[in-house]
Amino acid sequence: MIITQTPFRMSFFGGGTDFPAFYKQHGGAVISTTFDKYCYVTVRKLPPFFEYKTHLTYSKEEKVCSNSEIVHPAIRNAMDWLGMRDLRLTYESDLPARSGLGTSSSFAVGMLSAFYALKGQYADKRRLADDAIHLERVLCAESGGVQDQIAAAFGGLNRIEFSRDGYSVKPVIISPERKRQLNDSLMLFFTGFSRFSSDIQKGTEVSMKDKTSQLLEMYHLVDQAEQVLVNHDRSLDEFGRLLDYTWKLKRGISSGISTDTIDGQYSRALEAGALGGKLLGAGGGGFLLFYVPKDKQPAVKQAMKNLLYVPFKFEGEGSRIIHYSPEEDA
Repeated sequence: MIITQTPFRMSFFGGGTDFPAFYKQHGGAVISTTFDKYCYVTVRKLPPFFEYKTHLTYSKEEKVCSNSEIVHPAIRNAMDWLGMRDLRLTYESDLPARSGLGTSSSFAVGMLSAFYALKGQYADKRRLADDAIHLERVLCAESGGVQDQIAAAFGGLNRIEFSRDGYSVKPVIISPERKRQLNDSLMLFFTGFSRFSSDIQKGTEVSMKDKTSQLLEMYHLVDQAEQVLVNHDRSLDEFGRLLDYTWKLKRGISSGISTDTIDGQYSRALEAGALGGKLLGAGGGGFLLFYVPKDKQPAVKQAMKNLLYVPFKFEGEGSRIIHYSPEEDA
């Protein structure tokens, strides 16, 4: 039996520049972090006593006799690709799917890690990220960027650079105290809306062709945000104001990114004292993240009282195997 634990991510700056169509021409970068909310994938060989060959449990349950019968596209394609069969797979999560935190990519990374372990193979973080990108963007033909898979595999607070040659992951060099201050200044709220990221991304990908100037500015904001983080002489409040600026830029890329309801919630938070924030993920719903000075946080929480507040802490490990019991003939 294999159990993997894979964190979710929140992206602060540079979202949209991780689309291959953009970064292969202009370059790209994001600043993101993983945090202490996870998905768990359990995989084991299915004993040969049932009429079905594979048993899957996620938001639905599937009992099938062949991989071709599997409805879940990521599971079906991954099992075909890696030659997996006769499995029992269970997916559990601390947070809901389709909520802007890269949940589908975290699942892909955790599932691939479990599959490799069941086969007795070691997969390092880069292999997991690369294979999850291939699974989602090529085999499943889903629209979107490539930052989520990388963040989930590597973990931590990073600047991820993209170019025609690939990507590099560079930790943001920041003292533990300053990182704690940043963490303590961020507030996360669930809007209650869920949507398929790939559906939003399709519209975003089309509109991006006419929004190169906005994306280039979002790319340059990554440099500014990193300088705020690493320069201890600068106030972290600047980070919050930059979040507000990059959110307004992102809203201009596609009409599907925000809604009137989300815009109203965002405005209420700023009126209560938040310096900036953004809707996490592709858009259309999910989680709102705000940068809020400590003395203003009670007022913001009150202004957002109709939304679920989700406390969190940064994490730095990325996807990992938390239980490994090898089986014969895996």
